[in-house]
Amino acid sequence: MPAADDDDDHDWDLFFAWREGDNQAAEQLVSRYFKLLTRFFLNKVSSPDAATDLVSETFLACTASRDRVEKLGNFRSYLFAIAMNKLRGYYRREAKRQRELDDFRTVCVADSGVATPSAILAQAQEVQLLVRALRRLTLDQQIVLELYFFEALRGPEIAELLGIPAATVYTLLRRGRARLDVLIGELGDSPALAASTVSGLETWAADIRAKLDSG
Repeated sequence: MPAADDDDDHDWDLFFAWREGDNQAAEQLVSRYFKLLTRFFLNKVSSPDAATDLVSETFLACTASRDRVEKLGNFRSYLFAIAMNKLRGYYRREAKRQRELDDFRTVCVADSGVATPSAILAQAQEVQLLVRALRRLTLDQQIVLELYFFEALRGPEIAELLGIPAATVYTLLRRGRARLDVLIGELGDSPALAASTVSGLETWAADIRAKLDSG
């Protein structure tokens, strides 16, 4: 398996080839990150169409800034920072329609008009319950937990991706997981359903990722 640094160097090589007009390099780079960005946006916005639009906006912003970018740090972190800015913009636009956005870092995803789980996921009760609970976390907690469970990233990788201290990541993971367990218990139709969802969290997260990837 190639080392992570080798993968990152390859991403930057593709990026700079794209900057020089290599459309094949552009297609390869978009292909490498399309599903990751789709998963990132899909559970945080009002519809699959909105998620698709944000993915497109992220790549367009990447294109717009490519002539000003020099190789610096992790390419995935660079792309993810653009995606985070696009998500912030989305919430600001939504806030103008719904309410004043006081503090982006504490917005609850459940308040932003996300489509029902059945619109994008299979009918498994545990999967639906997990998605409903995730959407009621603060946005920071949701993002960190999803990167941990859906993308199989560890604490230091998440810290690098988000540009925050590793200690902050571990705090968000700990508090987010504790809050998630509470929410699953509150939202579950029965104690048995809540217990099976909590005990099989990694399995259900993998199921969600597979379904999002195949959608």
